[in-house]
Amino acid sequence: MHVFTLIGVLLALALAGYHAGRSRALSLKTGPRSAGQPAAAAAGGGSGPGPRFHSLPDYHGYYTALWTLAPPLLLLAGWLALEPMVLTHVVLAGLPPEMEDLPADRLRLMVSTIRTLAVGVVAGDPGEALLAAGRRYAELRSRSGTLLSLLACGLAVAGLALAWRSIAPDLRARNRVEAATRAFMVACSAVAIITTVGIVASLLFESLRFFAAVPPSEFLFGLAWSPQTAIRADQVGSSGAFGAVPLFTGTLLISGIALAVAVPTGLMSAIFTAEYAGPGLRAVVKPLLEILAGIPTVVYGFFAALVVGPFLRDSGGTVGLGISSESALAAGVVMGIMIVPFVSSLSDDVISAVPESLREGSLGLGATRSETIRRVVLPAALPGIVGGVLLAASRAIGETMIVVMAAGMAANLTANPFEAVTTVTVQIVSLLVGDQEFDSPKTLAAFALGLVLFVVTLLLNVVALHVVRKYRERYE
Repeated sequence: MHVFTLIGVLLALALAGYHAGRSRALSLKTGPRSAGQPAAAAAGGGSGPGPRFHSLPDYHGYYTALWTLAPPLLLLAGWLALEPMVLTHVVLAGLPPEMEDLPADRLRLMVSTIRTLAVGVVAGDPGEALLAAGRRYAELRSRSGTLLSLLACGLAVAGLALAWRSIAPDLRARNRVEAATRAFMVACSAVAIITTVGIVASLLFESLRFFAAVPPSEFLFGLAWSPQTAIRADQVGSSGAFGAVPLFTGTLLISGIALAVAVPTGLMSAIFTAEYAGPGLRAVVKPLLEILAGIPTVVYGFFAALVVGPFLRDSGGTVGLGISSESALAAGVVMGIMIVPFVSSLSDDVISAVPESLREGSLGLGATRSETIRRVVLPAALPGIVGGVLLAASRAIGETMIVVMAAGMAANLTANPFEAVTTVTVQIVSLLVGDQEFDSPKTLAAFALGLVLFVVTLLLNVVALHVVRKYRERYE
């Protein structure tokens, strides 16, 4: 049985467990109805002749559904985590002895080939031994899936039966359900925290390997970026240049242009829709602005490469400016258009959330509408506006496709927006494209660049929190 099909069956059993548990609680609570007792009294729970229950019938249903669903899901998670390792070990144990003593990288490649053959994908002539291993892996996985389905369904039915039998007036079903819900929320929070720690740890570990080969001063302050290291010392480019200043400059240049386009446009749009537009016009304008956020970035890249770039080049030529077809200006303008909804939507929401009493007090003191917006509404909404700008800045710093198609991949150290530049994210992608081994400075440089982006984002968050706290104290 497929995993998603199995999950669907388990959910159906949990739903059946909910109804079974709730029905049993109701039947025990109301007891047998006498001839003169109204039906509403028997079904209501509070006035029936049965014993007084600690929890409502719904909680008994949740309790039964929880015991029906939780154990098989835990079994499913553990099984799926251990299954590949166990099957691989069993399959490798059946290979010829000379194939078991391969180096680690060759062994990983062979395991990947066996798993590919197991799903029916055959490339070239892998050999009879690997074909047999692939068939063996597929057979074992099929048996494993059947056994997992039987065990999971059996465990669900057993949990449903045990929970159903344990329903009694003194069963604290509500407390147990709330404790399970609390544990689930704690687990979700722990997953988020562990994921963040894992990301930071992986960046730090790989970055330290990179800095063991390239000094941090050269990486952070070097003015040349050419990470094309060679395998042999006698090859051209055997000593690469890993100065990341051109990448940082290009990222700041394009992001700055994008924010210069997005922040005024988005903020003015938010002020118009929140303060001046009527309900009918607002219902049309705001969704149209937010549609920009749903357009794929590759479409923006096409627009920048085919329309904006040639337009800027031709327009610059008419006034004597040499603007390249691939320029930071073209990428920044289109990126600014893309992130306008991040500024306008959030700013519109926080401006609309400013208490109406502040506006009425300002207007009552004789201020005009524009003065009220400038001196009262915008300062009160500044924390939310800063959050929107920060989100837009993060989106601009992390954009890749528009930069590749509109600004190129040349690591030029320049502040001229008319020339081609590149960004940190574009270089991360280019360094990791292809069949790469993470054992050379060329590939490890991607992790160092990622670590720098992480630190920059963290600093932006710290600055934004400082601004938010400062103005929140003033206006609360």
